[in-house]
Formats: sequence, structure tokens, C-alpha cells
Amino acid sequence: MKKAIITVVGKDVVGIIAKTAAYLAKSNVNILDISQTVVQDYFNMMMIVDLSKTKKPFDAIVADLSAIGRDLGLEVRCQRSEIFERMHRV
Repeated sequence: MKKAIITVVGKDVVGIIAKTAAYLAKSNVNILDISQTVVQDYFNMMMIVDLSKTKKPFDAIVADLSAIGRDLGLEVRCQRSEIFERMHRV
């Protein structure tokens, strides 16, 4: 399984989860886990996704998610899970 971590941060607006999830579904990226909170009008979301079945290159997914973030006035980042796994190995 090829996992990635997607984070979304910024001022809360309508459609953040819907637009992000719709793009992922269209790209054949499965959401494995999702957590989101809103604190004083600021939105924060983290998703763990499975990239195993997508045909899109990772860099294209990163760019597309960034563009969705810009359209919504948010910062959206997508990173390979290996980065996090290697940081926590001893």
C-alpha cells in the first residue's frame, strides 16, 4: 500500500471536505482515515490516503491539491507517508 498524508489548514469555508474528497475519489485515491476540527473559524484537517490505485503521478496530485487549496484560500499539503515513518524510526 502506498500511503500519503494530506493536511489542510486555513479559514473555514463551505465545501473544504467535499471538494477535497471529490478530487480524491475522481483520482482513485482512497481515504483511509480522516480527522478534522474547527477552532474559532480556523479549519484543520489531516487525512491518511492510499495511492495504490491511482494512475496519476504523485507530483500531479500534490499540484492539484495545492490548487484546490488556493481556490479555497487554504494551504493543502500532500506528503508521502515514508517521510513520517522514517522520522520516527530509532
